[in-house]
Amino acid sequence: MAMTRVRPARATKSLFKARGRTHGAQVQGRARDSAVIDWAAYIDGHRASTATVEDAVRLIRDGRLTPDGDSAGFVWVGLHEPSSTELTELAEVFGLHPLAVEDAIHAHQRPKLERYDDVHFVVMKTVGYVSTGPDEAEVVETGEIMIFCGPDFVVTVRHGTHGELGPVRRQLEKDPARLAMGPAAVLHAVADRVVDGYVCVADAVQEDIDEVEEAVFSPERTDEARRIYRLKREVIQLKRAVGPLAGPLRNLSGRRFVPAEIKEYLRDVEDHLTRVREQVEAYDELLNPILQAHMTQVTVTDNKDMRKISAWGAIFMVPTAITGVYGMNFDFMPETHWHFGYPMIVGAIAFICLTLYRGFRRNGWL
Repeated sequence: MAMTRVRPARATKSLFKARGRTHGAQVQGRARDSAVIDWAAYIDGHRASTATVEDAVRLIRDGRLTPDGDSAGFVWVGLHEPSSTELTELAEVFGLHPLAVEDAIHAHQRPKLERYDDVHFVVMKTVGYVSTGPDEAEVVETGEIMIFCGPDFVVTVRHGTHGELGPVRRQLEKDPARLAMGPAAVLHAVADRVVDGYVCVADAVQEDIDEVEEAVFSPERTDEARRIYRLKREVIQLKRAVGPLAGPLRNLSGRRFVPAEIKEYLRDVEDHLTRVREQVEAYDELLNPILQAHMTQVTVTDNKDMRKISAWGAIFMVPTAITGVYGMNFDFMPETHWHFGYPMIVGAIAFICLTLYRGFRRNGWL
């Protein structure tokens, strides 16, 4: 395993002593006094728990872990929606660039990979498919994970309710050999978690598209236009999260700080991302003909209704016209003084209406 040289000592002060360890399960549903979710120092792939983040930093950077003064470990600090004060304090400890810190505070960034000296800053979009609103319609919600990856530390900053990293940390701690590869192993594990989230959401969207497609081409008359437009919007939201991540993942595979084995894992994640990206693009292309087919069906149905209305209007026009003429009260109207005049007119109306009905029925208008 490549050894990392200890950085010059930094003033860690007492930044985190007042912050007790808070677990992810406790964070939900109550106010937190700190954005720090979890932290640990990892030495040769094994976790070294400390009372505070400050102690974890000192353990890695005190220069006494190896005879040559090299540090064989790193610190992993996880935060959830930190304030500017909290992240600024961490920036002083780890030497984070102000521009990257500003991006991590305000979020709403595109997926990207940037380098500031020996620190790499990675932004990834997280997604979730959740039910919202009174109609329980499922929508794609996005969040973000920012990763500051240095020679002897990893700082993960999460925004939103999706993409929890607690399971990632526990899974890595069960594999000390991979965790001993340093911060790059954490970077791969987080990227793999994010892309797996893309796969789950893409599969859920596929199920909804199949349901809409079946409803559109079913014999029952349904109005699916609103649902199709909503699905198109969610697919666009998913494309914005999935598409831009391809470049950063490709660039990560070429970075020298990433071990060769981790590069293989990153290429595998990139393959999964490519599959999801192609899948999402296919959804967008599929929804267009579904929408066109639905609108065509609506037009055809409207035309059928108009033909029925026109046919019945023509039928009812016959008695209206005849009775209208005989309602003019002229003395010399035909058959007005004949004893069978009224039955004859009623019979004529019935015969003409029946003839029109049979004609419209034969032509498919009724």
